[in-house]
Amino acid sequence: MNKKKQLMKNTIIIFLGKVCTQLLSFFLLPLYTGYLSTKQYGIVDLIQTYVTLIVPIVTLELEMSIFRYLVDSRGKSKETKRLMSNNFFMLGTGLLIFSLFYILISSFITIKFRWLVLFDIIVCTLSGNFLQVSRGFGKTVDFSISCIITGLTTIISNIVTIVYLGWGSFGMIFSMAIANLMCALYLFIRLKLYKMIDFSKIDKKIIVSMNKYSIPLIPNGVSWWIVNVSDRTIISMVLGASFNGIYAVSNKFPTIISSLLGIFNLSWSESAALHVNSPDRDEFFSDIVNTAVKLFSALCIGMIGCLPFVFPILINDKYNEAFKYIPILILGALFNVVICLYSGIYIAKKLTKQVASTAVIGAIINIVVNILFIKKIGLFAAALSTAIAYLSMMLYRYLDLKKYVNIKIEKWLITKILVVLIFSITLYYINNIYLNILNFIVVVIYAVVINRDFLKQSGDAVLKKLNLGK
Repeated sequence: MNKKKQLMKNTIIIFLGKVCTQLLSFFLLPLYTGYLSTKQYGIVDLIQTYVTLIVPIVTLELEMSIFRYLVDSRGKSKETKRLMSNNFFMLGTGLLIFSLFYILISSFITIKFRWLVLFDIIVCTLSGNFLQVSRGFGKTVDFSISCIITGLTTIISNIVTIVYLGWGSFGMIFSMAIANLMCALYLFIRLKLYKMIDFSKIDKKIIVSMNKYSIPLIPNGVSWWIVNVSDRTIISMVLGASFNGIYAVSNKFPTIISSLLGIFNLSWSESAALHVNSPDRDEFFSDIVNTAVKLFSALCIGMIGCLPFVFPILINDKYNEAFKYIPILILGALFNVVICLYSGIYIAKKLTKQVASTAVIGAIINIVVNILFIKKIGLFAAALSTAIAYLSMMLYRYLDLKKYVNIKIEKWLITKILVVLIFSITLYYINNIYLNILNFIVVVIYAVVINRDFLKQSGDAVLKKLNLGK
């Protein structure tokens, strides 16, 4: 199987699983916005924001390291067991130290849902690590099944705790924690990870080597947190939790793009790691980057064209203000597509320090723009700071990566995307029913035309599979 087909196969398998976790949660928006006040939803969003910050710090980004090292050890059972034993040792040590520190700190600082938050952090850490282990093993089907379990558990638990038990914010966080616990338990049993724990195989050299790879990713993870969600902290401090609830709803729509990108990026990072030293590497990477940019630009612009029709159906009236900020956040999500494509190449070449340094630049820009303008233009400052930070990171990585890989962007591609994007956003803000219909038609035509080669190749492949092709 050639490199591109393998990438597509892995992406499809992962998509089938991850769609349950991330995209199905999007369709819970009517439940969240209907049963939770803007303040309640804002509190939950803020707590989850801090969980996403804490987990990579607790683990020293161990999950990324174990994935990369397991890819290299495929087919070597003894080496795999050695890596996994050291992985469990570092994971257990990190969680123990953090738990003691958390209990001490929470004795002096009031933390809402104190014990639930600790439980949530622990199970998120375990599920995140085991998911990357399954990818490192090449077990994409088990990865997808675990994601389906997470998604179904989240949906069922949310309905029970929020609708029937009326637990509000507590119920939403509880549901997320239980879903991650089920994910971790499934992978621990299915992959027989309990057979790979042998502390006699603890090796200082392996621990140092894995940490040398992963620790530079910590500032990258923290910086991504700042770029992605520090907005919530500033909004809550300056404008209040209710505004954070509105902003969180705005972010749910570009999160669809981020979720799909994350799904693609899982298989892309594996494929990049496997083929980073191939003779046709530059051609392969250029092909994937151009194809991905076309597909995701069509998705972003298509979402802007569809939102005037979809938003009133999904979102409760008390969150209507969220409509204003979505296009700017979608624009940022499009910049993030290119950033993540480049990140996959950095990580494949084990250039984690470069990943961290470029992310820090984006984080600083995000904070500065937020602080300067949040009081003047409100939530627009948060949306703009994210888009500007992503744009800066994208340009920096594009220039920096030229030192290592020669990626060629198709002629006029960026111009085509910008023209249609500006047209679509302009009609979005005018928000006239007839112009909305025109916008929708234009973006559909754009999506088909810009991706015609990909659609033709995919169609030919399907026909061939059905034995109907030439």
